[in-house]
Amino acid sequence: MWASLERLFDSSMFAPHGICLLWEPGLIWLHVGSDALIAAAYFSIPIALTIFVSKRRDVEFGWIFWAFAFFIMACGLTHVMSIYTLWVPAYGLEGIVKAMTAVASVMTAAIMWPLLPKLLAIPSPAQLRETELALMEESRHRREAEDLLRHTQKMEAIGHLTGGVAHDFNNLLTIISGNLEIAEQSITNWTDTSRDRLKRVIKSAAGGAQRAVVLTQRLLAFARRQPLDPKPLNVNGLLQGMSEFFQRTLGENIDIEIVGGAGVWQVEVDPSQMEAAILNLVVNARDAMNGVGKLTIETSNAFIDEAYAQQSGIRVGQYVLISVSDNGPGMPKDVQERAFDPFFTTKEPGQGTGLGLSQVYGFVRQSDGHVKIYSEVSEGTTIKIYLPRNTRVPDYAMETNHQIIGSKGDETIMVVEDDPDVRSYIVETLEGLNYQVRTACNAAAALAEFTDDPEPFDLLLTDIVMPGMNGRLLADEMVKRLPSLKVLFMTGYSRNAIVHQGRLDPGVSLLQKPITQAALGSKIRELLDKRP
Repeated sequence: MWASLERLFDSSMFAPHGICLLWEPGLIWLHVGSDALIAAAYFSIPIALTIFVSKRRDVEFGWIFWAFAFFIMACGLTHVMSIYTLWVPAYGLEGIVKAMTAVASVMTAAIMWPLLPKLLAIPSPAQLRETELALMEESRHRREAEDLLRHTQKMEAIGHLTGGVAHDFNNLLTIISGNLEIAEQSITNWTDTSRDRLKRVIKSAAGGAQRAVVLTQRLLAFARRQPLDPKPLNVNGLLQGMSEFFQRTLGENIDIEIVGGAGVWQVEVDPSQMEAAILNLVVNARDAMNGVGKLTIETSNAFIDEAYAQQSGIRVGQYVLISVSDNGPGMPKDVQERAFDPFFTTKEPGQGTGLGLSQVYGFVRQSDGHVKIYSEVSEGTTIKIYLPRNTRVPDYAMETNHQIIGSKGDETIMVVEDDPDVRSYIVETLEGLNYQVRTACNAAAALAEFTDDPEPFDLLLTDIVMPGMNGRLLADEMVKRLPSLKVLFMTGYSRNAIVHQGRLDPGVSLLQKPITQAALGSKIRELLDKRP
């Protein structure tokens, strides 16, 4: 073997390669220069690859760079040997270098071909740019969704607060307005002058109480604690029925146009709350236009698909769209973001409560709908209400005024109310209507009262929100004991005891506080007359 190596490296019997070129200087230096430049370039490539791989350890298939660097280095050595053999006939050494280069070439090729599918699977720069743009778009949608979520959470938090305030305030209003009614009925024997003066005072106080009732109703509507009594409704018919009232509300200098879409679907909403919501939008538009301009109310069918749902935050489905547009000054962005907040208003002090749009928001959301503001400064404002489609037959009817109707005989009512002043007013009112009255301050006391004196009574009149057992559980227990018992609930707001998703449970009768004599007498009479 040693002898074979000696023969391989023995160059005494060979002539240098320069002899083949006849030692022509031009040819010699052409070969030397070309091979030198190629070798220098080959040697620089492994250095660059080494720096790249050492700096970018996250690069996938990094080891293939080392294999490629070895192959390139071997290629560079072959060119160095080409220069060397011009003067020294070391063809054996040159052959070994070429053999090393051949091995490196075969190994690199053997590694590269199986990796080719994986390398092709690596995204191209164009694909990476597209992915980056898609991620940017997704990030924008996510930010918008987060902003919408924060706004919704804020509105929910305010709703819980306003619902609780309105509940307590309704109890106070029941006491105030109820006793004002009693006071007005108690002055019949006074002198004309004193009676007229006191009637004016009572009327003024009652008017203030009634305005407070409207405010609490709007608070409850925003908080979605206002029990709704939804009915299938034709929106076009409701708007046409209110058109004259809208015109009187807007005045002579504002033109109103109601454009009812053809074949508009039915919705299922509380008619009175629907009227209040549209009226609030009309009044808000009138004030924004300073009494001069044009108001347009349009209805149409709308189908929300997946793409628009992601963009707008409205659930996919079929809706009836009600658009209320004015050509007023429009809203800047910061005003739009707060427009539905309770008590937020751009009006001067004393000119608005800031509850109109919050009532609209609460009613629409409680009706499983959506409301959106589209506005540009100096271009006007459009508020769009999306109400879910309903397929049932419409059965809309206007409410009639309550009449004070008393007892028709020996009828007994159990009154359960935890507020002593409210309970006192209700008892006095019922006794004035010739009913026999039994009272309890809570559910436990009512059950104990019935246990001690199991004499049947005709109707249970109970508050819903009470300490301990609520009014709904009390009613269920009482009906077990007296199957023919009629039940009438009272509430400032229900906290879902008799309401499912904002709507009264089937067969439930409810009086919303504050309670008037007329409403109380009429509702009790209605229930008692239904007895078999």
